[in-house]
Amino acid sequence: QVQLVESGGGLVQAGGSLRLTCAASGRSFGFYTMGWFRQVPGKEREFVAAISWRAGSTYYADSVKGRFTISRDNAKNTVYLQMNSLKPEDTAVYSCAARLMGIWSPNSDDYNYWGQGTQVTVSS
Repeated sequence: QVQLVESGGGLVQAGGSLRLTCAASGRSFGFYTMGWFRQVPGKEREFVAAISWRAGSTYYADSVKGRFTISRDNAKNTVYLQMNSLKPEDTAVYSCAARLMGIWSPNSDDYNYWGQGTQVTVSS
């Protein structure tokens, strides 16, 4: 069992930066592939980024590639999402998710555990 708690969301102007943090409780955090997803009301949840459990390989949606960076600190049971050059279209609720020993996936159904989400609002 893993519990995930996100923090770091807020209001920022276009072009600004935010760093989201996802703190995990429970054992064996190092065995979980971690992902970040976002959702806007009325739309489906969208994959943002993922980092694998084994080699720490990273994967990004085309819409955020070059602007966002996912990283993890297994000693602290934490995964981060550094978001730079933010755009108004990045406004959403961002949630982290965990997948036990699975390869990365852009499909939210493949993840076992979810946090409650944190709101990111980018003003123009």
